[in-house]
Amino acid sequence: MDKNLHAGHRQRVKDRAISEGLDGFEEYQILELLLFYSIPRKDTNEIAHKLIDHFGSLSNVFDATVNDLCRVEGITQNSALLLSMLPDLTKRYQMCKGKDKVVIGSSKAAGEYASKLFTGKLYEAFYMICLDSQNRVNHTLLLHEGTINEAPVYPRNIVENALRYQAVSVILAHNHPGGSLRPSQEDLNVTQRIKKAMETISIAVIDHIIVAENQFYSFAENGVL
Repeated sequence: MDKNLHAGHRQRVKDRAISEGLDGFEEYQILELLLFYSIPRKDTNEIAHKLIDHFGSLSNVFDATVNDLCRVEGITQNSALLLSMLPDLTKRYQMCKGKDKVVIGSSKAAGEYASKLFTGKLYEAFYMICLDSQNRVNHTLLLHEGTINEAPVYPRNIVENALRYQAVSVILAHNHPGGSLRPSQEDLNVTQRIKKAMETISIAVIDHIIVAENQFYSFAENGVL
């Protein structure tokens, strides 16, 4: 393959991975991309096909030993080590990711966590806290920040982000800068709209926290969720 054409192909594959992620990639294309980093000057597409043909699937390639991988034409020890490390790297990633997660197991814990989000905020803001199946925080997302008494929230946006961050349940949180700790009628209405929207994708809204000054109000604790 012409050197410039080869370089151009590699860059297009990298650009696609950056812009789209790997969901749309075929198994051999994922291998082709990985092998860019251990095989700098060869056509890794052909080698990727050979790996899939030999082992049968992407997962089988990753589970193969270094010696078995080296039996495939074009695979060096460097490439074999890179591929065989991936299961262990994934396991280490999951262990590290879970180790430092905050657990929110009560309304008090939800209120204390949410209160920290609004430190120094002079305007009304709205957050969504995404939890996993063990009530650990997956992601905390600022959905909107606006002028005092104005933080429009759209259920569709909340649904999309809950799915994006793989939430099993969510906690909503917003503040009342300089205002009452009690929920307004609009607060109650918005919460019910969000709750109904989330029910369509089987994700529970387990609390809504209002923060004012150094205090917080829990919808769940007060039976208004």
